[in-house]
Amino acid sequence: MNQALPSSGQPAPYLVVAGLASNSGKTSLTVGLTLALRELGLQVACFKAGPDYLDPSYHSRASGRPCHNLDLWMMGIDACKQTLAEGLQGADIGLIEGVMGLFDGADPTSDAGSTAALARALGAPVLLCIDAAGMARTLAALVAGVQALAPDIELLGVIANRVNSQGHAQLLERALASLPVPVPLLGRLPNQAAPSFPGRHLGLHSAVFGSVQSEALQAWGQAVGETVALPKLLQSVRARALQPRPRRSSGPPPLGAPARRRCRIAVARDAAFHFYYPYNLRALEAASAELVPFSPLEDSALPEGVAGVLIGGGYPEMHGAALAANQAMLQSVREHAAAGGVIYAECGGLMYLSEGVVELQGARHGLVGLIPGWAHMTERIQALGYVEVTTRCAGPLGPAETRLRGHQFRYSKLEGAVEPQHYTLQRLRDGQISTEGYGQGRVWASYVHTHWAHTPGCAESFVRYCMAGSSSPL
Repeated sequence: MNQALPSSGQPAPYLVVAGLASNSGKTSLTVGLTLALRELGLQVACFKAGPDYLDPSYHSRASGRPCHNLDLWMMGIDACKQTLAEGLQGADIGLIEGVMGLFDGADPTSDAGSTAALARALGAPVLLCIDAAGMARTLAALVAGVQALAPDIELLGVIANRVNSQGHAQLLERALASLPVPVPLLGRLPNQAAPSFPGRHLGLHSAVFGSVQSEALQAWGQAVGETVALPKLLQSVRARALQPRPRRSSGPPPLGAPARRRCRIAVARDAAFHFYYPYNLRALEAASAELVPFSPLEDSALPEGVAGVLIGGGYPEMHGAALAANQAMLQSVREHAAAGGVIYAECGGLMYLSEGVVELQGARHGLVGLIPGWAHMTERIQALGYVEVTTRCAGPLGPAETRLRGHQFRYSKLEGAVEPQHYTLQRLRDGQISTEGYGQGRVWASYVHTHWAHTPGCAESFVRYCMAGSSSPL
């Protein structure tokens, strides 16, 4: 039966899928809900709280639509609301997967940077996914704690994970019904309801370029369709659709379609490089850039007529031998730089522009060589967390003193490099200040993944910088 929500000219309703900890089943549930709701005839728009690149690949594949990040610190509330509204266009319902536990964020004494803060800011109800193995009334205690800590957040219901029997589910349902403010049990996910998604050192494998099989995704859709009360869930969402929705009051203007193309920008996109925030790419297109995908793994040259090259993060260390073997592409990138072309790279892209990658076992793979130094893979994480970037000179992202926000998550370090000179970096967690940003001329590279919503002029600056030839327009 088609459960499509009635259209009233209002944005589609949305909810947050949250957990009480990491690895609680949020991603599997969001994927399963997306596929199960699509089976009912719904168009589902997916979003991911926080800076993650990998979970969104699963949601994009399940929904057939781009999955957008919503991050209050990197983007600001107005840009989050704008991104949510634009992502919901043409959808019947929106699913926002949370990050870590519901209240986990930048500060253990407040909701800052947490899924709870995002849900509150967006006026979104929360669907809790809780590992309920081996418990009954304790589930009620956990939910009561959530209610006490965030009485202003509406709990839409609970999905009990790792609950194999209907009898166990009935105990949990009775426990939740006994709360002073009852919360419905909307379903259960049996232990090993479907194949788990494969992971590695940076998290899950990409669902776009990784080894994730369609059967694994479909199995979660089937499991959710069989054990979650979708009609009841939709009824609750339908009731909320009649309530006033939060509106964006100010902030960056909507990202509209460009009237004409001003320049071509090559964007690396393959199994080695695919970490991009959709907001940044949409902002470049809104600034009248034509984005042309290319593969450093498989193509022999950069696309013709490009003024700039964008190389995002990814897994160059997993493909070092293949990247090194593609000498034609390495030379094409070098020639683009020598001709005064713009190259902007982040994290994995920085590693690609370096002299090469050194694997944990010691194997070395020579790469482009525009950045002095070798990227050495390490057993321990080298950087993790939010940072604020201040440019120390004019460049592709704007004039000197341009401030951006971003995130780092890496298991490599650049050894033998010259002193970084493009950025001053300040860590959000402890305020520690350092320098970052490598390259000469019109080649800029950094380990930081930047999000441009907090600095809306970045995309326009990038396009103008690319159009300016060998002289900076700033």
